[in-house]
Amino acid sequence: MQTPADMCTAVDTTGVRMITPADADFPALLREIADPPQRLYIRGRLPEGPAVAIVGSRRASAYGLDVAERLAYDLALRGVVIVSGLARGIDGAAHRGCLRAGGRTVAVLGSGLGRIYPPEHEALAEEIVRQRGAVCSEHPADAEPLPHHFPRRNRLISGLSLGVVVVEATARSGALITADSALEQGREVFAVPGPVTHPGSQGTHGLLKQGARLVACAEDILEELRLAPVPAAPDEAAVKGSLSAAEAQLVGCVAHDTPQDVDTLSQR
Repeated sequence: MQTPADMCTAVDTTGVRMITPADADFPALLREIADPPQRLYIRGRLPEGPAVAIVGSRRASAYGLDVAERLAYDLALRGVVIVSGLARGIDGAAHRGCLRAGGRTVAVLGSGLGRIYPPEHEALAEEIVRQRGAVCSEHPADAEPLPHHFPRRNRLISGLSLGVVVVEATARSGALITADSALEQGREVFAVPGPVTHPGSQGTHGLLKQGARLVACAEDILEELRLAPVPAAPDEAAVKGSLSAAEAQLVGCVAHDTPQDVDTLSQR
């Protein structure tokens, strides 16, 4: 049996460190929740700055994947840290969108850091760490991705964030557990509308009926959270350099895969 000293040594040799609520660098937002983790294992560095969680269905549609990646990309360009769960579908798209923008993202696992789940996202986890983000878990390195770990994991995703954006979710999606945790923690809840005939819209439309803020573009989130956007990153500035501030905002609200009328764009 490993002693606590042995466990610390194992953590150190794998590039993972452990922090507790007693440590000065324990995330301030996690201190606020009712049941913060007693230990948080971290690989990489937890980024400073405002954070927003983007979550949703593992079996996402092309529409959902596109929206998640685009929202993460646009928020990351404006200095927002993206938090998600490294799962298949919406989570993975959110992490990739953030990385593509050169942003910082945090993946919270329902397994130990020595057992990345799903295994096909090991390369994505490595890229997150390389790009000044973090992969973290409250479970020891060899912990399996057991079903009951994930609802507990979801409270950490919302706990690390100022708000949670649900992009696509069925009526019984785990993403709705994250939304419930957000409400219990006093965080904002956002939802992206989808086609009424698609099962993945049931959860998000249910949240909208319950008062979640409708999200059509990154500016909706920034406005609700009162986050002043930072200047655009160089790659976006090169593309949008000829646009005025109002024109750039309009472009950010245009859904590239869905026709929109002038009144809808004006309202957004």
